[in-house]
Amino acid sequence: MTANPMPDGAPAAPAHLLVETAPMSVNDSPLQSSSIASAPSLHAAVADDFLAVNRAIMDQLASRIPLVETIGQYIIESGGKRLRPLMVLLAARSLGYEGNRHITLATLIEFMHTSTLLHDDVVDESHMRRGKATANDAWGNAPSVLVGDFLYSRSFQMMVEVGSMRIMEVLSRATCTIAEGEVQQLTNVGNPDTDETAYFETIQGKTAMLFEAASHSGAILAGASPAQEEALQHYGRYLGLAFQLVDDLLDYDGNAETMGKNVGDDLSEGKPTLPLIQAMAAGTPAQRTLVREAIRKGGLDHLEDVLAIVKETGALAYTRARAEEMADRALAQLDALPESPFRDSMATLAHLAVDRHN
Repeated sequence: MTANPMPDGAPAAPAHLLVETAPMSVNDSPLQSSSIASAPSLHAAVADDFLAVNRAIMDQLASRIPLVETIGQYIIESGGKRLRPLMVLLAARSLGYEGNRHITLATLIEFMHTSTLLHDDVVDESHMRRGKATANDAWGNAPSVLVGDFLYSRSFQMMVEVGSMRIMEVLSRATCTIAEGEVQQLTNVGNPDTDETAYFETIQGKTAMLFEAASHSGAILAGASPAQEEALQHYGRYLGLAFQLVDDLLDYDGNAETMGKNVGDDLSEGKPTLPLIQAMAAGTPAQRTLVREAIRKGGLDHLEDVLAIVKETGALAYTRARAEEMADRALAQLDALPESPFRDSMATLAHLAVDRHN
C-alpha cells in the first residue's frame, strides 16, 4: 500500500507522531476494494473469542436500573464494528496468549468506547449515529450522560478483574488523554486558525489513543517483549489516526446512507478538520476566506461551495494520502510479530482502514 505523492511543500507529519519504521514486508500489495463491515475474514481468526466478547458485553450491561440496560443495549447494538475489542483479541493471540482475560479486556475496551460515544453525541448535539437516532435524541441528554458514566465505571470494575497494574496504568492514562482530546476538539470549534499540528494532536487524543490502548494492553497481557509491545502500541496509534483521517475525509466525500450520518456534519459543527485546513493552505485568497467564514459560522450555508473547494484544492486527495501514510506505518509495525492468521488479520485491518465508505 503506497501513499499517494504528497503535494509540493506539504508539511510532514508532526514530529511527535513520527516513529522509525522498518521496510514493510507483511503486505506490500495494493489495496483491494472492500469494506470493514463485509470483511468476515477479520474476525475469522478469533471467531470464538469474538462471540465470547459479545456475550460478556451483554452480561456486563446488567443493572438494577432498567433504563441503564435499555440505553446501554441500544447503543451497543447499534451496528458498531467492535474494532477496538477486535484489536485486543488479535494482539494477544498474535503473541500466543492462551488464557481468557483477553475477553474481559476486550469487553472493557468496548465499554470505554461506547461511553465516549454517548458523551460525544451530547456534546455535539448529534441526532443520528450509524443510521439511527442517537441515545440523547431518543432519551435526552441527562440519561445519555449518566449511562455513559455507568459504562465507564463498569469498565474500571472489569479492569480490576484483569488484574494487571501495567494494563491499568495504560488504560487510566488513555482515559485522561481521550478526555483532553475531546476538550481540545471543543476549543478548536469555530477556530479557522487551527493548524495541522493541532489537528493531529486532537485526533491522537480523541480517537487514536483508544486504538493504541487496545493493541498495547493486548500485548502486555500476552507478555510481549519490549520491542513487540512498542510495535503493537504504535500499530494501534497509526491505525487510529488512519481511521480518523478517513472519517474526516468522508464527511466531505461520503454517502449519508452508508455513513449513517449526513455529509457536512463536521462543517455544520464548525470543526476545522484536515480537509478544511489543507483547503485553506492550498486555496486562493477568496477560497480561504470562504472556508474561514464557514468554520467560524458553522451551519451548512456554505456547504456546496466548501465541497467544491476541498475537491478543487486537492484537500481530499491530501487527506487520503495522509491516511494511507498512517496505515503504511501501522503495517510496518507488524514485522515485529511472528507469522500467524492473527497478524494477517491485523494487516487486513490496516488496509481496510483507508479503503472504506463508512
